[in-house]
Amino acid sequence: MQRGRGAGAMAGGGAGLPKRLGTLLSGLLECGAFCGLIFGWASLVFVLKDLQYFKEWCQPTDMPGPNDTKLLDCNHQDEQFSLVFTIGSFMNNFMTFPMGFIFDRFGTTVARLIAISLYTSGTLLVAFSTPGLAVLLFPAMSMLSVGGILLILTNMQVGNLFGKYRSIIITLYNGAFDSSSAIFLIIKVLYEHGLPLRTMFLFMAACSAWHVLRTLFLMPRTRIPYPLPPAYNYGLQCPGRSRSYRTYEEKRAPGEAGPEETPLEPSAPRAPAGAAAPPAVPFLACACSALFAWHVAWLSVLQLRHYLFIGTLNPLLDYLARGDAALVSTYTNAFAFTQLCGVLCAPWNGLILDRHKRGKAPRPEGALGALADLQASVLSLVVTVVLGLLFSIAAAVPVLPVQFGTFVLQVLSRSFLYGGNAAFIAIAFPPQHFGKLYGLAMALSALVALLQYPCVALVQGPLHGDPFYVNLGLIAVVLVAFVSPVVVAQECWRRAKELGAAGTPLAVPPGTETPDDVTH
Repeated sequence: MQRGRGAGAMAGGGAGLPKRLGTLLSGLLECGAFCGLIFGWASLVFVLKDLQYFKEWCQPTDMPGPNDTKLLDCNHQDEQFSLVFTIGSFMNNFMTFPMGFIFDRFGTTVARLIAISLYTSGTLLVAFSTPGLAVLLFPAMSMLSVGGILLILTNMQVGNLFGKYRSIIITLYNGAFDSSSAIFLIIKVLYEHGLPLRTMFLFMAACSAWHVLRTLFLMPRTRIPYPLPPAYNYGLQCPGRSRSYRTYEEKRAPGEAGPEETPLEPSAPRAPAGAAAPPAVPFLACACSALFAWHVAWLSVLQLRHYLFIGTLNPLLDYLARGDAALVSTYTNAFAFTQLCGVLCAPWNGLILDRHKRGKAPRPEGALGALADLQASVLSLVVTVVLGLLFSIAAAVPVLPVQFGTFVLQVLSRSFLYGGNAAFIAIAFPPQHFGKLYGLAMALSALVALLQYPCVALVQGPLHGDPFYVNLGLIAVVLVAFVSPVVVAQECWRRAKELGAAGTPLAVPPGTETPDDVTH
C-alpha cells in the first residue's frame, strides 16, 4: 500500500520521530508559557494595583475608615483595568482574522516573525510602563494578545505530523494556551518576594530569541500538509541530507492534487483515476454556511461568559470578601493555580473527537472519514455547552467558597471551548481555509465579547457592584449554544444521505482497502 511506503520513506528520509517529538514538546512549552498571558489578567491586576496604576481614578468617600481616614471609591479604577482587558481580549480575537490570511498566504515563518515582534514589543511596553504611564498597558496587552494568538495558530498544524492523534494534539495545545495564564501568577508570587516587575518582563522579552530559533529549526516555512506526503521534512537542514516536501511537489504529476490542496471535507466521493477532480470548496461558501454561522454563535456566547468572568474576577472577589485584601489574594492565587490544569483538561476533548479512530476496524478515508470526524464532533460540542452552563450557574452563586468550584468548572469549560473550536474548524472545513476561518470565527466572536464592558459598567453603576442579575442573564444566553450541535447533527445526516445516494458504502468491512488507501 502507498501508505506503508510513505511511512517508510518518512522514517528514512523525512522528519523522524525525535524531530517531530521535539517540535511537539517545544510547541507545548511555547503555548504554555507565552501564548495566552492575558487570561491571567486577574493576577497581574493585583500587582498593578499595588504599584498604584490608575490610582488617580479612585475618589474619597464620605465613609470614615480606620484611624479617621477616608475610604476610597475605586470603582473607576476597576473599570480602567477592565477596559484594558476588554480591548486586549478583543484584539486577541479580532486580529486573528487578518493574521489568519497572513498565515494562509505567506506561511508559517512570516506569521511567526510578526507574532514574535508583537510579543517582544508588548513585554517591553509593560517593562517600561509606570503608574504615570499606565496608558501603555492598553497597547501592551493588545500586542501580547495578538502575538500569542498568532503563535498558537502556527502551532496547531503540528497535529498534522501525528495522523490519528491530530485532534488530541490540537486540543492539547489549546489547553497549554489556557495554562499560560498562570505565568502572571508566577509574576505575582515573585513580585511579592521582592522581584521588580520590570526585571521579569525584560526577561520575558529576551525569551523571543528562543521563539526565533524554534521558527528556523523546528517549524515549516509554509505549512505542514495533511495528510503528510512521503519523506516530508521541515526546518533548516543540511543540503542533500533528506528529500524535502519541495522535491515531492516538483516530482508530482501535473494536475494532481497535493496533500495541502486536498479538501478535508470533500462533498462527493473522489473521482476515478483520470477523471476531473471535484472543485475545491471556496472560502465564501464555507464562511456563509449555516454550519459556520452557528459555530460562531456557539463560540461567541461561551467566550463572552468566560471573558466577563476573568475581566471582573478581581472586583467580584473584592465584593464577596468585603474588601479583605488577604482573602482576595488567596482566591486570586487559587484561580490562577486552576488555570495550570488547562493543559491536562483539554486532551479529554481530543479523546472525544478522536474516539472513532481507536477501534480495531480501520478508519474510513475520504468523504467517509470526514463524515466520521464530523459525527464525533457533535458529542464534543454538547459536552462543552453543558460545562459552560454549569460554570455559569456556579458563577451566579454569591457565596465566596463556592467560587473554588467555579474555578474548576471555568478551566474545564474553557479548555473544551478553545480546543474544540480549533479542532471543529479543522474537521468541518477544507484545510486550505483553516487560518482564515479560524480567524474569522475569532474576529466575529470578539465583536460579541465587547458586550463585557457595558456589563461591567452596569454592575459597577446601577447594580452597585452586585453581578447577580447579570450572571442570571448570561445563563440564558449560554443556552443559545445548544443550537450548534443540533445543526452539526443535521449536517451529518444530510451528508450521510448524499453519500448513500451516490453509492458510497457507509460501512467498510475490516481489512478492506478503500480507493483512498491507494491514493494516500
